[in-house]
Amino acid sequence: QVQLVESGGGLVQPGGSLRLSCAASQTIFSFNAMGWYRQAPGEQRELVAVITSGGSTNYADSVKGRFTISRGDAKTIYLQMNNLNAEDTGVYYCSARSRATQTDYWGKGTLVTVSS
Repeated sequence: QVQLVESGGGLVQPGGSLRLSCAASQTIFSFNAMGWYRQAPGEQRELVAVITSGGSTNYADSVKGRFTISRGDAKTIYLQMNNLNAEDTGVYYCSARSRATQTDYWGKGTLVTVSS
């Protein structure tokens, strides 16, 4: 069973930065892609950033130039978030799609609150 554990969320002032981490229970190269999604209060979950097994990345327009998704060691991905604003507030989820089964897995999320 694949497990994804997010960390790094918290309270930050507008203009500040946070780095989220996602630790997977197996090597990230067993996934076609991994990504970060977020869900603001009362809103639907939306894609923030994705990185493929080949290293290609894609971002939501709202975070381009501010957020960076990257790979760390064989079981970790990161989301560096800079110049945060109130609209970035929400629960951030890590997701991964299994290369073998095409099953999507989700972490439990980490809360990011941007407020002064």
